[in-house]
Formats: sequence, C-alpha cells, structure tokens
Amino acid sequence: MSTTKTQPEQGELPEDTGAFAWLRALGPRGRRAFGGAFGGYALDSYDFFTLPLSMVAIAAYFSLDSGQTGLLTTVTLVVSAIGGALAGILADRIGRVRALMITVITYALFTVLCGFAPNYETLLVFRALQGLGFGGEWAVGAILVAEYATAKHRGRTLGAIQSAWAAGWALAVIVYTLVFQFLDADTAWRVMFWTGALPALLVVYVRRNVTDAPEAAERRRTSRDRGSFTAIFRKDLARTTVFAVLLSTGVQGGYYTLATWVPTYLKSERGLTVVGTGGYLAFLISGAFIGYLTGGYLTDVLGRKKNIALFAVLSAGCILAYTNIPSGADGLLLVLGFPLGFCMSAIFSGFGSFLAELYPTAVRGTGQGFTYNTGRAVGAFFPTLVGFLAGSWGVGGALVFGAVGYGLAVVALLGLPETRGRELV
Repeated sequence: MSTTKTQPEQGELPEDTGAFAWLRALGPRGRRAFGGAFGGYALDSYDFFTLPLSMVAIAAYFSLDSGQTGLLTTVTLVVSAIGGALAGILADRIGRVRALMITVITYALFTVLCGFAPNYETLLVFRALQGLGFGGEWAVGAILVAEYATAKHRGRTLGAIQSAWAAGWALAVIVYTLVFQFLDADTAWRVMFWTGALPALLVVYVRRNVTDAPEAAERRRTSRDRGSFTAIFRKDLARTTVFAVLLSTGVQGGYYTLATWVPTYLKSERGLTVVGTGGYLAFLISGAFIGYLTGGYLTDVLGRKKNIALFAVLSAGCILAYTNIPSGADGLLLVLGFPLGFCMSAIFSGFGSFLAELYPTAVRGTGQGFTYNTGRAVGAFFPTLVGFLAGSWGVGGALVFGAVGYGLAVVALLGLPETRGRELV
C-alpha cells in the first residue's frame, strides 16, 4: 500500500508549482541576469532583422541580384561563427557578464555603421563585423542564465530567453512598418540600421545590476583548461562537439532560410504591400513567441532530444505546406504563418539548456559558443543557395531547401546523449 504526500512536513516549505516557478527559482541575482540576457537577445534579434526586412529596398538601391542580397545574410552568419567562438572563450576566461557587454556593444556599433554605407562592398564589411557581436551574445547570455537555473526548470527558463528573439523580431517589424510608411525606401533602410543603437542602453543596466553565478564562476576560475578550443576536442568531448555542430547546422540552416527569404517571398511572389507583409509576419512572429515558451516547457517534460526531433519534423512539414499554397489563397497563407513560426521556434527552446549541459563549467562557454555558431556559419550558406536557386526555382520553390536542414538535425541527435536533469555545478 502506498501513500501520497499532500502536505509539507513541519518546517518544510511547500513546493512552488506556479506558472512562474521557474522565474522565482532563479533568485534575485538570477532574475537580474535573466533580464540582461533577455534584453540582449531581443536587441540582437532586432539588429539582425533590420537587414531581411530592408532587403528589397537595399537590393534596389545598390542594384543587387538575389545572390548578392543573400550573401549579406550569409557573411553575417559566417563571421558570427568567429564571434561566437571568441565570445565563448572570453566568457570562460573573463566571465559571462563582461563578455556579454562586449558582444552587445559590438553588434550595436556595426549595425549603426551599416546605415552609413556608401556602397554594397562597405555594407558587406560592416554587416560582417556586426556578426562578431551577433554571434557571441546568445551563447554568453544563455550560459549566464543556465548557471543560475535549476535542473528542473532549466529548459523552460532558457526557452523564455529564446522567446526574446521573437520579441526583438516583432519590434523590428513594427519599426520597419512605420519607417517605410513615412519615408522613401532609399532613406528608410538607412534609418532602420540607425535604430540599431538601442542596445547601448542595455549595457548600462548589465554593468550595474548583473553578476556571474557565484558557484560556476568559482569553478571556472579554479580550472586549469578554461577557454580552450583543444579542450572541447579532447577525447571525451570530441564526439559531442562534432554532433552538436551538425545539430546546430541543420536547425539554423532551416531557420535562417525562412527568416531571410520569407519577407522577400511575400513581396515578390505574393505581391503584398509593406503593411500587408507586416500583418502576415505578425502571425509568424506570434507563433514564434508561443513556440519558444511551449518548446521550453516540453524540453523539460519530454527531454532535450525528443523535443528537438519532434519540432524538426513539424518544421519541415510546415515549410512544404507554406510554400505550396495555391496562388490567391492569401487567407490560408496567413493562417499557416502561425504554425510555421511556432514549430521553427519551438525547436530552439532546448538549445540553451542542451548545449550548456553537454559541457563542463570550465569550457562551457567555449563549447556552446563554438558549436552553436559554427553550425550557424555552415547553415548560413542555405540562404545564399536559396538566393541563387530562386532565379530558376522561384523564391517559394527554393525555400523548400530549408527542410533538408531539419532532416540533418534529426540525424545529428543520434550521436548525442540526453541531458535532462543534469546539474551544472
């Protein structure tokens, strides 16, 4: 005969099972770290989407073909691999918070400079340098919060951090809609980049209020092999590193294909206006926001691997459905934008916790920064390939190539362990 415990024993606090138990479990310092990482990632997203949203105007201004416009995104993501790897090393050597501030300042500065570019070549260079900061912010911020989070709540906590991407994306769409409504296109795309100065305000908050998790910081300081590329390729970690790169490549190849080309697809092949495109993207982004939160919850319930596999399959299916909607069925296009955004975002919710749990504290920054951003760099060639294929296949047809990335992600999971419940310190 078994009994069920329904009341806490004397002196024992009842278990917190509320909707925001994960946030309360962080404690005061952890919540301040959460605020800094959430804001940094939201503004990282905002600065990234200034390019895809302005791509049609930029292409017209500099007389670019689809391959050249796709290269602007690719070079950002390729250089982000370098930025992410360097930021990971910095996070292991000088601390998570200091590295976070460096990444935010970097991506804000070069986003603003993009708005002053006199020609395509200069814009390409500034956008590449923006990638240095863009690549490092997520990895550093995710590790900072992961080391405060409990094993029980880590998935949904990092899922909430991921939802900041949708918040920044939404803000970019709102600003884009207003700017392109009231300014001519040749000026509007520059103004979009100039608004990328917003993250500078966040640095002030982080510097004053955020600190590294004490136990993790102490373990990092006392380790002999912190911040080392050779460490993540040593015998006990090499397999993990290789398969984590493949996983990241597949997921981000699929994602950035959509993020880069959907606005152009809606305009060039669906004939939507600026306001119409913003309305359709609103469904996509709202689905993304809910997807991040739902995926964060499911990664704690189902496990890291099952959550990623589930949404990889669903994301590939959504791409095929979204790009095969009959001409004129714009209402259906609107409705399917929600599940598309939901699935391709929910898959990311487990990344912050999964990659952090795959590596020991001393090289966690290096491991997460390298694998996530190397995958981003290789996956970055997907948008460029779509750009070149668009000439013969059309943008909609070429977007189907993104489904290949999600297939690669499922295969990569076979080489990685399940880490749900793993303690970090």
